[in-house]
Amino acid sequence: MAEALAAVPDPAPSPRPGRPRSVLRRMGWALAIVLGILILILLAGGLWLRSRVEASLPQLAGEQAVPGLSAPVTISRDELGVPTIHAESRVDAARALGFLHGQERFFQMDLLRKSAAGELAEIVGPVVLEVDRANRIHRFRAVAQRVIERASPEERALVAAYADGVNAGLSALGEKPFEYLLLRTEPAPWKPEDSILAVHAMFMDLQDGDGSDESRLGILHDRLPPEMFAFLSPPGTEWDAPIVGEPFAALPIPGPEVFDLRKAPAPRSLPKAAALRRFQEEDEEFAVGSNNWAVAGTHTADGRALLANDMHLGIRVPNTWYRVSIVRPDGQGGSLRVTGVTLPGTPLIAVGSNGHVAWGFTNSYGDWSDLIQLEVDPRRPDVYRTPQGLKWFTKVKETIRVKGGEDVPLEVKETIWGPVLDTDSKGRPRAFAWTAHHPEAVNLASVGLETARTLEEAMAVANRSGIPAQNFVVADETGRIGWTIMGQMPRRVGFSGQIPTSWADGSRGWNGWLAPEEMPRVIDPPSGRIWTANARVVDGESLAKLGDGGYDLGARARQIRDGLLAREKVTPADMLAIQLDDRALFLDRWRKLLLDTLTPEAVAADPKRKEMKRLVETSWTGRASVDSVAYRLVRSFRLSVRGQVFTALSGQGGVPEEERFPPTHQFEEPLWKMVTERPAHLLDPRFKSWDEQLLAAADEALGFVTQRGPELAERTWGERNTTRIQHPLSAGVPLLGRWLDVPPRPLPGDDNMPRFQNAYAGASERLVVSPGREEAGFFHMPVGQSGHPMSPYYQAGHRAWENGDPTPFLPGPRVHTLRLTPGR
Repeated sequence: MAEALAAVPDPAPSPRPGRPRSVLRRMGWALAIVLGILILILLAGGLWLRSRVEASLPQLAGEQAVPGLSAPVTISRDELGVPTIHAESRVDAARALGFLHGQERFFQMDLLRKSAAGELAEIVGPVVLEVDRANRIHRFRAVAQRVIERASPEERALVAAYADGVNAGLSALGEKPFEYLLLRTEPAPWKPEDSILAVHAMFMDLQDGDGSDESRLGILHDRLPPEMFAFLSPPGTEWDAPIVGEPFAALPIPGPEVFDLRKAPAPRSLPKAAALRRFQEEDEEFAVGSNNWAVAGTHTADGRALLANDMHLGIRVPNTWYRVSIVRPDGQGGSLRVTGVTLPGTPLIAVGSNGHVAWGFTNSYGDWSDLIQLEVDPRRPDVYRTPQGLKWFTKVKETIRVKGGEDVPLEVKETIWGPVLDTDSKGRPRAFAWTAHHPEAVNLASVGLETARTLEEAMAVANRSGIPAQNFVVADETGRIGWTIMGQMPRRVGFSGQIPTSWADGSRGWNGWLAPEEMPRVIDPPSGRIWTANARVVDGESLAKLGDGGYDLGARARQIRDGLLAREKVTPADMLAIQLDDRALFLDRWRKLLLDTLTPEAVAADPKRKEMKRLVETSWTGRASVDSVAYRLVRSFRLSVRGQVFTALSGQGGVPEEERFPPTHQFEEPLWKMVTERPAHLLDPRFKSWDEQLLAAADEALGFVTQRGPELAERTWGERNTTRIQHPLSAGVPLLGRWLDVPPRPLPGDDNMPRFQNAYAGASERLVVSPGREEAGFFHMPVGQSGHPMSPYYQAGHRAWENGDPTPFLPGPRVHTLRLTPGR
């Protein structure tokens, strides 16, 4: 009893020395207990989340029942996680590939279909609402449904099996993919039409899907005399290296009687820093492209044709492509093995080799869309003029569903040519004609490449396939090589398609599609080499059929061509050396111009210029190397000159900086002509001489390069050209970056050389292969095979891609084996 009473606290304890310390001690203990509980809760939550993320890891080994299989399928993975699918039919292989994609890349696939369909807000929320508005105008989901309806029974069976496989792989996971745990949403099942939407997403990535390039040219055309417009937007330059034809001759500089900047009001100041950054960074943020080439057996060391391909795309986590090798019966009593890359979301091998033919792509940059100026009666705004008379706009009601918000209605106005997209600078409404809008231009016919045995068979498949139109380069086992366009080409009538125009009177427009036999082709050229690099490939009638959709400056193509022609007997190692060629041949003349600009008088006037000149003289390696300050300075100088000159000539000096647009890739020709001939009437009125303007551009470049720090000797190209390879979620939640992103690394290369590289984009794969001798080929791919950050294959192979170290084209010895069995 006494003990119990002693345990009862005194209701009114008398003050005593030391009590405040006792209270603080008790408060400290209480806080420690609370913090301990919070830590335990966080640890428990973290462990729970980790267990859920681990549960979403793909199955690598064992056995799994998959409904719909006609026979068991074996999947073996090598040390990089690259699977080899052994199936008894192509449909079973498609189901198995869907299973793999669904387990390892579903979130990536989901973003592709929802981006194309304008449905991203369903899983991301209102932050992407404007993106959905812009994309929903194309109504690609409706187009995809029509593509599936008109597909052959064999194609529908293939895409249906693939969709079933995706959903089987997704449901076989122990937990939904980790991205959906973080987004707190559920993945929707995959549908056959979603595979077509994945292809539409590539249309949007590779082509001018909003008419902006054509619109800018239209503005330039309206502002300038015809001779000046032609001078500033030529069809090519001296850098061109087409397979067929020669570089175009440069146009003369129009005289002051045509265009005189001295008579224009002079802007009061130079472009602000924001405008300069835009001109400096535009190529880095939006540049995509590709290289591919083939060498005939007559010019290789072993007498077999060689094919090289590196497709330049934005590099993200996970990578665009998923590697695979498919082994199945060939239908002739033998076995067929097809190895290459697939686009997650589709059942087809996009680029690869089947033992008989090997093929690769580069983006063609032909003209596959047109802006149409609509003729609308102001008194009847819902009616527009057509060759068949007046027609009412078709109005389609769309609904954009928004996670965490209310549905957003959207009305899409359509014409007989395409949706109403916008209004031009004069307020005229414009419709948009795009091959991607037509079900005839999207199909699954490219599956025929997997069984093609000859050059002619492969080219016939390419010409009837429906993908974003690509430069298709092929080599076959007999040593032959060829080029054509893969994808459907509209028959443009009555106009070039360069600028917006009206189609109302019927004299201009599209008249169906080119037949396969009308498409441009090059087979077995006398040089024994074929090369493409997003630049002009042909001339004459063939070029007129392709049009100009913003094709690249020819510097990269020329460097590839010269590298190939310099080697009499080419080996795979030679092909890799060309892929990794980072020589700065294009900028060499700009370096000389910068050194000439930094005269003794100019250098004496500013110690920063003195240091600039010293570094340009001493740190020039002749390459886009990570340790070169000179390369970065020369590159920045060129872009400053280009930005200043084009801004003045295009009349954008008084235009708000956010509305200014850059020149085309072919502006290099008139730009160099002006800075060398220095016509007084085309000098920016803010300057007294071309020397003064070039020096101002050098100072601008100096200021841009030293934004990260004043020590010019530390401002290397590698500091600028450091990779930023991010997962889509970490871009929105930076704290996830340490877990999801690839560590940044300075890399050599740039845009006007074979080794294309910047912070955000680069070679999404590199391969060199000889059909029939695939074991001697090699392959690189950034990031890794798996899209799961806890997978051992999340970044497997990435270091070899960074270093350019060759790894085998074919999958290596098996490390894991998974058996898929027919199930209910």
